[in-house]
Amino acid sequence: MFEASTRYMIRRPNRRLAEAWSPCPLTGDSQDESQAMVDIPLLGSVAAGMPIEACPSVSHIRVPRRMVRRNTYALRVRGDSMVECNIFDGDVIIIEQCESAENGETAVVMINDQEVTLKKLYIEKSGVRLQPANRQMAPIFLKNSDIQVLGMVMGVVRQGELAA
Repeated sequence: MFEASTRYMIRRPNRRLAEAWSPCPLTGDSQDESQAMVDIPLLGSVAAGMPIEACPSVSHIRVPRRMVRRNTYALRVRGDSMVECNIFDGDVIIIEQCESAENGETAVVMINDQEVTLKKLYIEKSGVRLQPANRQMAPIFLKNSDIQVLGMVMGVVRQGELAA
């Protein structure tokens, strides 16, 4: 069954993202479990690779209530640039909407009001570096005015064979 192969991971604070994920426990009682799950908007896809055009589409995904904060939404990951942070192609990331990020945080970023990508954000003297978590991919360098932070990664929903 679809739900049996779904794994929910929540971010532990104060740890590097590659080591920050811990299983999000669900209660054992099926009645309690259904009450502990909530729907959040699944707003489309985000590139974990070269930025893709922002094409919002709205559906919903059920996640454990403890993964939801204020202004929470989800995006499906497309690409392999974040594999060293344990975020893979096909995962659904849980995002807390915010307009800024600390140096080194993994964020969903809009570039030039057109494209979105998932990268580690570094603020440098010359501008902003969007760093993939994949040694085989090059960073993207931009001016501060070219980007807008849309949110921070707070959880991952993994389905299928990677969830095992």
